[in-house]
Amino acid sequence: MNPNYVVETEEMKALLEKVLKAYSGYYNVNRSTPLEPFAAEAEFRLHDEQYFLIKSAKVSEADSREFVYFATVDRLDKAAFEELDRISWEDGLSRAEIGEHHRNSDVSLVILANHVDPDAAKLLKKTRHYKSYRFGLRGWSDNHTIVYELSTGKETHNRTGDHLAQVFKQ
Repeated sequence: MNPNYVVETEEMKALLEKVLKAYSGYYNVNRSTPLEPFAAEAEFRLHDEQYFLIKSAKVSEADSREFVYFATVDRLDKAAFEELDRISWEDGLSRAEIGEHHRNSDVSLVILANHVDPDAAKLLKKTRHYKSYRFGLRGWSDNHTIVYELSTGKETHNRTGDHLAQVFKQ
């Protein structure tokens, strides 16, 4: 495990607790045994069914899942970002249960960093992962990423990660 992936300051611990508290209302948060090198994980599951007048006349059924990985780093450089991004995307895809009613299985990465290198921020903005299953007939997986820099209070996200910023505005 890289020594950069360690919660070091009380400020970072407090921010991580705040973020995890925001997620705990709808997500199953795992702090005790997260995938290395992450500080915590969260999982969201939704099963939706549509009926026509009575339950036996089911019109549609859909399963949605989201896997969120929380990382805490002292300095986020390009190599560290690439590693965290790769590990979260691969693990999230491995957990996707593709079946007849699968709609989507999204993977989100939330990184809290004391400092963010400009190269890492530039790479983050361009990062995009997407996978469709059977040409979209069995759903898709998408990637959402955000980095919050404690030293400046600045958040940087990829194109699909703008909704993750709401957690930091509370």
